[in-house]
Amino acid sequence: MPAAVYEILDITGFTELLPVERAYRSVSVEGCEAIGQGANGVVYRLDKDTAVKVYRNPDSLPDVRRERELARKAFVLGIPTAIPYDVVRVNGSYGSVFELLNSRSFSKLIAAEPENIDKYVGLYVELMRKMHSTHVAPGEMPDMKEFGRDCVSYCRERLAPELGAKLAALVEAIPDTGTMIHGDFHTNNIVMQNDEVLLLDMDTLSTGHPIFELAYMYMGFVGFGEENPEEAVSFLRMPYETSKLFWRKALRLYLGSGDEEYVRSVEERAMALAYARMLRRSLRRNAAESEAGRRSAALYERRLNELLPRLDRLDF
Repeated sequence: MPAAVYEILDITGFTELLPVERAYRSVSVEGCEAIGQGANGVVYRLDKDTAVKVYRNPDSLPDVRRERELARKAFVLGIPTAIPYDVVRVNGSYGSVFELLNSRSFSKLIAAEPENIDKYVGLYVELMRKMHSTHVAPGEMPDMKEFGRDCVSYCRERLAPELGAKLAALVEAIPDTGTMIHGDFHTNNIVMQNDEVLLLDMDTLSTGHPIFELAYMYMGFVGFGEENPEEAVSFLRMPYETSKLFWRKALRLYLGSGDEEYVRSVEERAMALAYARMLRRSLRRNAAESEAGRRSAALYERRLNELLPRLDRLDF
């Protein structure tokens, strides 16, 4: 029902007799600036005060509701984020509307101010440490290890049996720390609102060991551009060399170590999980049906074949 009709039915108690739902208003993002994007949607600026995340999947209403609940839980636990307050229809799909005043993504800030990259690395790592020091009760959020197991199931189709078994064992051995992780923690999903840093795109919020976070960071900052640097540029909106530099600086600062051998060892553990996820992504998108897809899948398979023999653990 339209909002005005729904309110009358709700006041009179009619909604207690029959299932009645409020109709979603429609909005257009034509001509709107895309201010961020993640695995499942694109965030557009609607006006100076509000933004809308438009989901790629047209049947995403359950995802919209789930993300709003995850954002609320994160906010209650002290993570600075914008909580959606309205659901709308956008071009045959759904969107979540939230308040976002005077904000710019870290990707745009770094592209505009490359000389200040260390400042943004510091703010980025500070937020990540805050999130990773937050523990979540069992069952409150999805378990990222389940997603890791799913990645393994795809990879075993392409790996030698002994390497597939080793990858499965390494994933199973990752400790279940109950740590909050974002799962898509890149510079498109972090914005500066006035002087406050906010985390957006909370639909991948999970619990798990921080190595999963580092793995999916590597995927965004480095992995996507390995085969085609322009893909990384179009995704993060900064030069590929800058995104790789950001990754290296962020990893060292997060680990708090100047020991390059140790930093590299953690990076390789993250890389193994990243390439497993990227191979899964490629295979789910029917990699064999195009030359580019076959090339990408072969690259990720080759990287796993190089990494797995020298890894004895994935946690740190």
